[in-house]
Amino acid sequence: MPYRVQRRRIYILPTRFGLTLAALLLAMLVAGLNYGSNLALAFAFLIASLGIVAMHHCHRNLLELDVETGPTVDGFAQQSAILTFRVTNPSRFDRHDLEIHCGDADPAVFACPAGGTRNILIALPASTRGLQRLPQWELRTRFPFGWFRAWTYVQAPVDIYVAPAPRGQRPMPAKSGAGGDEEFAGLRTYQPGDALKHMAWKVVARGQDPAVRNYAQRMAEPEWLDWDALPGLEPELRLQQLCRWILDSDSLGRSFGLRIPGFTMPPANGPAHRSACLRALAAFI
Repeated sequence: MPYRVQRRRIYILPTRFGLTLAALLLAMLVAGLNYGSNLALAFAFLIASLGIVAMHHCHRNLLELDVETGPTVDGFAQQSAILTFRVTNPSRFDRHDLEIHCGDADPAVFACPAGGTRNILIALPASTRGLQRLPQWELRTRFPFGWFRAWTYVQAPVDIYVAPAPRGQRPMPAKSGAGGDEEFAGLRTYQPGDALKHMAWKVVARGQDPAVRNYAQRMAEPEWLDWDALPGLEPELRLQQLCRWILDSDSLGRSFGLRIPGFTMPPANGPAHRSACLRALAAFI
């Protein structure tokens, strides 16, 4: 559900440069009054008027923007979790110098055209394994001159599942069952190039059309990635090796299940299954 930035949720204060400019204008105003300098007074009032207009535009640059992000993100320890933010500008004027600040990540600076949408990616450092929560993030702007800073807090918590770093040299468990074997699946018409060793000679001897024996790959049983298959390793090292196996099995398209203390994931494959297994490792206590 997008979060729309409302007027009452926008905060605005002068920046350090804006405060310095205000002090300079005050000094110019006092000097103009003391020395009767109409030029100094006119210039001071001109810059002050420009500051009021800049404050209005700074506030309006955030007003009525729609912002959202996914509620969950996956990552790996000692790497960065990629957060995707979607910013939509439904108004008829462009928004410039927008910034997204979240956690310890470097801020993203971008613009959003009138009636347009921007997808912003931010790499959030994830140093340790576990389930981390980003309770809120911040949308800022210093448009147009950097004299004021307007910001709003977006109360949209993001759960970051940081899986263990995929490491380990243990070989992947072999599939159980008869994986790799072939079984007879009937006869089919001979085609040029078929191996002669598969020729059904008895059919030919009976004067029928040449045929070859057809074989199908016998279905192998799914593999289990089991905590107990890694004796002698510390818990974190077991989790790292299981993470390595999960990624390798997924890249090979193999069906696999996961067993760790307090959690069992039945064998399956696909991105959703991979994500569920990695999140189980991330949340393991």
